[in-house]
Amino acid sequence: MQVPKREIFGWAMYDFANSAFATTILAVIFNHYFATVVAGGERGVELLGFRLHGASFFTFSVSLSMVISAILAPFLGAVADASGSKKRFLMVFCFTAIVFTGLLYFVREGNHWRGAIFFIIANIGFAGGNVYYNAFLPEISNDQNIGRISGFGWALGYIGGGALLAINLMMLKYPGVLGFQEGSFSVQDCFLSVSLWWFVFSLPTFFLLRERAQKIPLAQGMSYFREGYIRLRHTLGRIRTFRELTKFLAAYLIYNEGIETVIIMASIFGANVLKMETGEIILFFLMIQGIAFFGSLAFGFLADAIGNKRTVMISLVIWSLVVVWAFRLGIIWDPKTEYWILGVLTGIVLGGSQAASRSLQGIFTPDENSAEFFGFFAVSGKFASVFGPLIYGILIAITGSVQSGILSVLFFFIAGGILLWTVNEKKGMQEKQRPVL
Repeated sequence: MQVPKREIFGWAMYDFANSAFATTILAVIFNHYFATVVAGGERGVELLGFRLHGASFFTFSVSLSMVISAILAPFLGAVADASGSKKRFLMVFCFTAIVFTGLLYFVREGNHWRGAIFFIIANIGFAGGNVYYNAFLPEISNDQNIGRISGFGWALGYIGGGALLAINLMMLKYPGVLGFQEGSFSVQDCFLSVSLWWFVFSLPTFFLLRERAQKIPLAQGMSYFREGYIRLRHTLGRIRTFRELTKFLAAYLIYNEGIETVIIMASIFGANVLKMETGEIILFFLMIQGIAFFGSLAFGFLADAIGNKRTVMISLVIWSLVVVWAFRLGIIWDPKTEYWILGVLTGIVLGGSQAASRSLQGIFTPDENSAEFFGFFAVSGKFASVFGPLIYGILIAITGSVQSGILSVLFFFIAGGILLWTVNEKKGMQEKQRPVL
């Protein structure tokens, strides 16, 4: 079946829209603002009789939101498959996230509990929406072009996230470029801009993307939520028949721990270790976004040419180099110069590793169970946002140093890479022909 290019574009526009949250909220501005201002930085906050570093409090908030997302994702994915309503679920999670992202405008210094609650709900919406967005990938692609389409989505996402981040930089540092006076915008205005951006640019997705899945007939007295529970239980009982998919999900959980931790902690690392100002951090991430655009496209073609598994393995080698070098900053040039070089390397593999991972999941996933199986993909991805940041946060709390824990991330790349090496792509594609009905 030939899928219209406008529908593929509509699908990819959701990445363009929600990447504003990934950059401005998760990676660059809000995380730094929350850790250093709202939660007090080194002064920290009181939690259960302990004083936590502001960065630790933020990583714990991320971890909690991801635990909730991971618990919900497979069940709601099964419900969406049974009811033929992936698009509807995408809209619910999307607009929930948009509303609570906008509410971050009201988070000020000392409002750490308010900020944590609003952020947790917004992040659950962001993560949950991605389950259904990703679940459309097998429907709009085939085994020959899935890498390119997945890479295109990631690439467009980096354009979207980078574009709003550039606007945020001008709002905070150069408002005259936008026709406003100095001091016209606050950090909180950036959070509102994310909410507005996400809403406007997600509309093409909801207008252009088709819901192809059909509702399954229900027995008398049944609901789609009960049917979803039964399907999920059935899948869990049969998951061993999808051996390659299971091995991949385990590998993805492990190595994505490292990727997500680097993304979440990069701006905090720059601010605390290298004393980078907000404007400099934004420029740093803009550079990464620009490079990641080309990296995503290149790795998408590479995945279709040499295979998704090999592509991910190459990226993990580069990720490992980045972590080791970050731990030993200053061995060749000054630390800040080397950090910018690490930003270049990160940009090359950032989108590529995740696009190839999504493609690998896609070629292992039966169309009939796409949302449910991408729910399990989300479980691996979201738990990857639990343990990595959690361990990093604990090490910060113990040592008081943001740099000391960075080497722990290396374990995730090595262990995940070893497990991924055992995955057989051809066998996984054969197993896909046995859907869970």
